[in-house]
Formats: sequence, C-alpha cells, structure tokens
Amino acid sequence: MLPFMKMHGLGNDFVVLDGRAQRVSVTPALAMAIADRHRGVGFDQLALIEEGKGDGHLTFYNADGSTAGACGNATRCIARYLMDASGKTALTLTTERGQLLAEDAGNGLTSVNMGQPQLSWDEIPLAHEIDTLELPIEGAPTATGMGNPHCTFFVEDAEAADLAAYGRFEHHPLYPQRTNVQVASLVGPDHLRMRVWERGVGPTLASGSSSCATAVAAARRGLTGRRVTVELDGGTLIIDWREDGVWMTGPTAHVFDGRFNTAWLEDVS
Repeated sequence: MLPFMKMHGLGNDFVVLDGRAQRVSVTPALAMAIADRHRGVGFDQLALIEEGKGDGHLTFYNADGSTAGACGNATRCIARYLMDASGKTALTLTTERGQLLAEDAGNGLTSVNMGQPQLSWDEIPLAHEIDTLELPIEGAPTATGMGNPHCTFFVEDAEAADLAAYGRFEHHPLYPQRTNVQVASLVGPDHLRMRVWERGVGPTLASGSSSCATAVAAARRGLTGRRVTVELDGGTLIIDWREDGVWMTGPTAHVFDGRFNTAWLEDVS
C-alpha cells in the first residue's frame, strides 16, 4: 500500500509521495487517477520526493498527467515537512529548475528561493524571438519563465476579470509548451491582486511560481518595486526579487496522511 501526504499552500493543494523510503513509479495515468477529486484524492499538483543532491529532488505532475518544471508552493510545503523532520532551519532541494534554497522564515512561514527569472524569449520559452515585456496579444501581457512559462495580464480589476476567457491563452501559439496565465491588478503600493489559470490544471486558489512571475513582470513594467505582496484567492504571499533570485514566503499546511489501496493502484495502472 502506497503512503501519501496531502498538503496545501494557500489552497494550492498537493499529493506528495516520498520515494526515498520505497521506489515509486509515477505514470501519467496514475497521476490523473490520483488527481480525480471524485474517484481519487484530488490535487493541483502531485510531487514526488526522491534522493538527490542536497536534501532531496522533487518532480512535479499536473492534474492532466503532464510534468511541471517548477511548483513553488509545493516546494515550500515539502521544505517545511523536511525541516520539521530533520530539525534543520535551512535546506536545499533540486528540481528541473535547478537547486533551490529553502528557509524557515519564522511565525510558521516558509521561504524558498525560486531562482532568477527567465526573461529572454528562448528561455521561457516562446516560439520565436520577441520582446517579452509586452507580447503582441490582446491585453499586451508579459512573458516570464520561472522554470515553467507564464503569461501575465495586468487589468483594472482582477476580481472582475473572466478568468476562463484568459485561460484560453494557455494554448496560444507563442507558447510551444503551453503556459500558466495570470490576471493581476494593482491595489496599492507594492500590493497586487492576482488570479491564476494553471497550465494542465485550470483555475487554482494560488500558485507560487505564478506569484513570482507576476511580481517580476510588475517590477519590469514599473508598476511596483521588487518586493511585493501578492493577494491570491487562497491567501497572501510575499515575493522579493533579490540579487540571488526570487524569494517567496508564505504559510503551508500538512493536512493528512493516507495510503492508497493496492487493488485501486492495480486497477488504475
């Protein structure tokens, strides 16, 4: 019977498998079965912890079975779990994005350095060379890479925006690997309201990498400074674009532990 953990960061929820104690093979079919909120457990992303350089290597899967290069809130959740288990206050994790530093920020908050943003068209990646600050798409969104691609629309009122209508840009031809889509509005000095359409998932209550990408885009466009409060449907993150990368700080929750029934696993494999 395969054990799992259910975690969330601001309602951005995850199933976490620890492949260090026993070998775990995640297929797209298994990821999609676990993601089913009626017949499985349900998640925005599934995260697999494996042995690696530093304190562990993380691989992320979307609800549609595809993989994601980065997942900031899941990284923070797992970092908190590993710090609580080890007594450490700082550790390093590796992902497809590279090596990420995580720290205990005090008061129950966890910080992770998501690395430097990818700002050139080929790093994000986009389909061809183009100015990433304002794309030739209705609404002139900004493109940013944070280990996965992002497309940020700045609007008058993010609350009133039709998120599903913006979500169609997940499949825009400019993004050969599809993209996460954000709608954001400025509500005060260095304070953004943001909503998220996540690639391979759809609407989510929060997204760490999307929050980082939106903060970077807002700073590049002169809307904010480099340290901002990002208010999402599920809560608030602090994003700080420093010289060493984009730091994200916020709460996490380890909700429950469980085990998948062997017969169910065999049925969905």
